[in-house]
Amino acid sequence: MQTETSTNAPAKPWQEILLTKRMLICIFQGFTSGMPLYVLIQLVPGWLRTEGVDLATIGLFTIVTLPYTWKFVWAPFLDRYRLPFLGRRRGWTIVSQVLLLLTIVQFGALNPTRDLTIVVWLVFATSLFGATQDILLDAYRRELLSDDELGTGNSIFVNAYRVSSLVPGSLAFVLADVLPWSVVFWIVGLFMAIGIVTTLLVPETADESTAPQSLRDAVVEPFHEFFQRDSLKSALTVLSFLVLYKLGDNMAVALQTPFFIDMGFTLTEIGTVAKFAILGSSIVGTAIGGLLMLKLSLNKALWLFGFVQIFSILGYAALTKIGDNLYALFAAASFEYLGVGLGAVALWAFMAKQTNTRFTATQLALLTSLTAVPRTLANASTGFIIEAIGYFNFYLLCVAVAIPGLLLLLRVAPWSQTDEAINEPRG
Repeated sequence: MQTETSTNAPAKPWQEILLTKRMLICIFQGFTSGMPLYVLIQLVPGWLRTEGVDLATIGLFTIVTLPYTWKFVWAPFLDRYRLPFLGRRRGWTIVSQVLLLLTIVQFGALNPTRDLTIVVWLVFATSLFGATQDILLDAYRRELLSDDELGTGNSIFVNAYRVSSLVPGSLAFVLADVLPWSVVFWIVGLFMAIGIVTTLLVPETADESTAPQSLRDAVVEPFHEFFQRDSLKSALTVLSFLVLYKLGDNMAVALQTPFFIDMGFTLTEIGTVAKFAILGSSIVGTAIGGLLMLKLSLNKALWLFGFVQIFSILGYAALTKIGDNLYALFAAASFEYLGVGLGAVALWAFMAKQTNTRFTATQLALLTSLTAVPRTLANASTGFIIEAIGYFNFYLLCVAVAIPGLLLLLRVAPWSQTDEAINEPRG
């Protein structure tokens, strides 16, 4: 599909890409982007449980994190309007980051058993401001990076995003053993200052001359432009690809912890061997993917990384036959998340190249929200499928489900097509 991209200049040597201020910006923005989500999915549930809130209630808190799935709804407002300071991207970003700092520190002032309703609203507010920050940072990163920097820049961003989990998911719990929760949440909240300082120091990227001139343009035109850019059939093919490319992968990991337990591994083995393999391999996979994309075209990366995604699922199928073996557990989890990391880098770069720079925030919010659909489908259906056909057949099914997404590459990103050709209309 035809897009407006930042440059079609010849590819740069890897040194010119890695050793730049733009990559440093990706590190700091990735860290601050991950902070709010990990506060919500790691720190807050742990805090609630230690304060005596029952598990059923804690589980219901996932409902109020829906803004992360529906962020395309208010993204047009961020494309259309600008605040009277710092520019269209940086102005809204600094507001969302300051509000995140304030909401995170407020958790420590509450008693969950007495103020549960307020906690629910605070979780929703943190989710809303965190999703808003993600809209803006995704748009900023797309406008900041040239086409040949997208894979590497996103891999750096994602790895910094994952590293940020060590603050609310590790440091906070260590501190909570010796400090009151009110102090812990203040310390965690102050890490948002990294993002605030970064936003104040970086340049603005939004081109005001191309901004939507009315709210109608901001709401309607991004969707109209996307679907009319080439043809309705082409647009629907791209959207189908975004849903299907990682569907098999998402299904394979949806219930992996119960799978490990059913294979006979202890909770300690899962918490050490499996989780270390998962975190390490996802970071390594993302980093390798970013570096390989300095040499590979986007199309070739989507094909190669897609094949790795498919074959890595077979590691879990093999584990069903091997059973309780720590080496096999480490190998299977590592291989699977190597594929997860590789595929994530290429997919985001593909989405970025599908956006028009006039509507970066809205179109990227729409596309990234769409990629959450496979995860939702997987979480809702895999338990029933496993009970019906068993683990081994389930993982073979995951491989089969992954194939249609790979075959759609014949249409959306043929192997022989150059990156520049991605920007030309397709019939």
